[in-house]
Amino acid sequence: QRWQKEIITEGQPASATLRELSREVDNLGQRNNLIFGFISNGFLLWDLRCTYRIEKWISGFDGALEEWFFAVERIDAINSLANYAFNHPGYLYPTVSNDPKLQLNAKSLGHPLLDPSKMVTNDISLKQEDFFIITGANMAGKSTFLRTVAMNIVMANSGLPVCAESFEYRPVKLISSMRTSDSLVNDESYFFSELKRLKYIVNKIQNDTYFIILDEILKGTNSVDKAEGSKKFVERLVKSKSTGLIATHDLSLCTLADKYQEIQNHYFDAEIVNDELFFDYRFKDGICQNMNASFLLRKMQIVEE
Repeated sequence: QRWQKEIITEGQPASATLRELSREVDNLGQRNNLIFGFISNGFLLWDLRCTYRIEKWISGFDGALEEWFFAVERIDAINSLANYAFNHPGYLYPTVSNDPKLQLNAKSLGHPLLDPSKMVTNDISLKQEDFFIITGANMAGKSTFLRTVAMNIVMANSGLPVCAESFEYRPVKLISSMRTSDSLVNDESYFFSELKRLKYIVNKIQNDTYFIILDEILKGTNSVDKAEGSKKFVERLVKSKSTGLIATHDLSLCTLADKYQEIQNHYFDAEIVNDELFFDYRFKDGICQNMNASFLLRKMQIVEE
């Protein structure tokens, strides 16, 4: 109702006011008719009269025009969210936790864009200042799980129902480093783009509380440098009392759990059964022991046995 009032000026809705402008512009367009334009301008000064009325309209409503569009945008966004909620009656609205230590506790959490018939859901529970290190084989589900958590937090923050059986959380801003890319236009390497994003995250968490999601950071450097740099960065986040998830193939990061009680190790597994790769996409406690890159290279005949 408040937004509706913003699109009512001088007692009439913005649509009626805009129709007046449209009518005057159409009238001005009549000058393109050579016969009408010659007579109307010759005897009635048609162009000047139309232009005067248009300028008068602009002087009266130019300040309101931007507000009208903002109001329409907001109403359209709310309609879209309501339409999404209507089309997903099986989703539930999140519960805001009264526990100051709880950040997120969700059961059967799924990605809202996955086919429900194929979706594998998982449970997750984090206290504030917890940091999960998630390892796993290629294609085991690490990145999809990060996106699942991120999407549902964004949906919950927006007032949408979430894809879960239960979802209790403390509202929090989300910040991430995923799918960083290089730029020929800006003369930036992939590694430098990553550094800029990580610097942005560090600056942000100094002034506000965020839920951090990182997917395989520092991929643009060698493995030794990556391992050392990733460890120091995660330590920086933990010392800043941040909460979040990081997916990685680097098992050396898991040793940080021995040093910091806030860090927990979790993984997604892959098994080779009858010379076929099998994924269960289940979120488990511990460190992944099965990797599959060599198997896939052989299976796809990229390398020899």
